[in-house]
Amino acid sequence: MEEDVCYCPIGKLHSPHKRPKGTPIQPSSAEGVEGQVEIFPNYRAGLEDLGGFSHVILIYHFHLAGESTLKVKPYMDDEDHGVFATRGPARPNPVGISNVRLKKIEEGILYLEDVDILDGTPVLDVKPHVVEFDQPDVTNIGWLGENVHRLEESEDDGRFAR
Repeated sequence: MEEDVCYCPIGKLHSPHKRPKGTPIQPSSAEGVEGQVEIFPNYRAGLEDLGGFSHVILIYHFHLAGESTLKVKPYMDDEDHGVFATRGPARPNPVGISNVRLKKIEEGILYLEDVDILDGTPVLDVKPHVVEFDQPDVTNIGWLGENVHRLEESEDDGRFAR
C-alpha cells in the first residue's frame, strides 16, 4: 500500500556549484571543495556533540532533478542500468546522500569540505559517519567495478536536471 511521505528541510546547503552541469558527482571527486550547511534555528539544538566527528552524511533533496525514470545511463557508463543500481538524481524519490568532511560548526553553520552538492539544496538530515557502522567489508560494487576508475574525470553532464 502506497502512502504519502513528507519531509521538511532542516537546513540549506551553500556551495560553489550553481548548476548541475559540471558539478562533481561524488565527494571523492570534489576533494577540497568547501561548502556550508545552514541549519535552521529550530533544529540547531540537534547539532550538540556533532563537532567531534570528522565526517558527516548529508541526506538531501535533489531539488533540480528532472523527471524520474527507472532505467538510466549513468555518468560513468555507456549502458542503461536500473535507477536503483545507480546514485543519480532522476529517481522516484529524489533523495541524495553525500559523505563529506566536517571542518567545524559555528552558530548553526556546518563548514564542510569535499562538497559535491548544488547550492541551495534542501538538507533533510545530517548523520555522523562512523566507519565501523557505515563501511563493513564491501566485497562487490556491481557494474561500477569496471568503471570506478572513471570517477575522478566524471562530473554532472546536466541531463538529469530540470
